[in-house]
Amino acid sequence: VQLQASGGGLVQDGDSLRLSCAASGGTISTYNMAWFRQAPGKEREFVASISLRGDSQFYADSVKGRFTISRDNTKNVVFLQMNSLKPEDTAIYYCGADSKRISRTFRTYEHWGPGTLVTVSS
Repeated sequence: VQLQASGGGLVQDGDSLRLSCAASGGTISTYNMAWFRQAPGKEREFVASISLRGDSQFYADSVKGRFTISRDNTKNVVFLQMNSLKPEDTAIYYCGADSKRISRTFRTYEHWGPGTLVTVSS
């Protein structure tokens, strides 16, 4: 399955953005999905994950209460709604797919796509 993240941009402190991850060449319904992010000079870090049918979601403490992950298996897409954005949320955001587990470790994810850049100015 090929993944493509989109929806990033330049916003101000406190604004909102919704990222999308569209899949092609396969169905995401057989994958646990997640969003990770990578800031310059830092390792890729977990943001949020969602189970196969969307009945379980997990979040990094840094985004809990501000970000919401969701999925629409009928449209083969995963979303990340980001509210109350902060400058420290600035990063390239990537979506990943894992057929075996729902994990906070990026190395377990089998499929990745190009990321989308989110820049939050203060």
